[in-house]
Amino acid sequence: MAILVIEDDPKTGDYLRKGLRESGYAVDLARNGADGLHMALEQDYDLVVLDVMLPGLDGWQVMSALRSKRDLPVLFLTARDHVDDRIRGLQLGADDYLVKPFSFTELVLRIRTLLRRGVTREAEVYEIADLQLDHVRHKVTRQGVNIALTNKEFMLLHLLIKRQGEALSRSVIASQIWDMNFDSDTNVVDVAIKRLRAKIDAPFDKKLIHTVRSVGYMFSEEP
Repeated sequence: MAILVIEDDPKTGDYLRKGLRESGYAVDLARNGADGLHMALEQDYDLVVLDVMLPGLDGWQVMSALRSKRDLPVLFLTARDHVDDRIRGLQLGADDYLVKPFSFTELVLRIRTLLRRGVTREAEVYEIADLQLDHVRHKVTRQGVNIALTNKEFMLLHLLIKRQGEALSRSVIASQIWDMNFDSDTNVVDVAIKRLRAKIDAPFDKKLIHTVRSVGYMFSEEP
């Protein structure tokens, strides 16, 4: 499970990163709101731990921008303990709110609870236009016709559908599907998209996988 911590206090941020890694999580640390928001949108995290008082974009702004694009568990971890602050955080879409100073054991327990809930958020079946992807049965159909995909092709299509409407860069796709840093001299992403299009789009009138110039690719019903 991958966690993003957005915390500007050096001591607290380092403490959280070290402690959560020792608890078995992969952890990245952003020390300001702008970097944190960028990382949360560009990479595939299972949960975000978010401070409110951040330089640049504050936690409220990060939460609002994140919720307009992604649906993943967010836990506010902040010294702001007023009831109005808690209500505001939850109204913006936070899943939990823990006040500093905090018990690390309690934090881990809350994270585990949110991650268990997060697993249930994953849709078993995605239906977009006339395409259906069954995540559990590893099955894809379009207009009722079964489409045979390799494991990597299925993973790629699943990623595109989960992030439908978003322009995904080649580097994001490469890191998520092949666990590799994207090299501009490597055309693995473009080749994989071409093969996926041949199966998903070519036999049908409506195209769902679109090229976003200078960025990457997007899955969308709209051209």
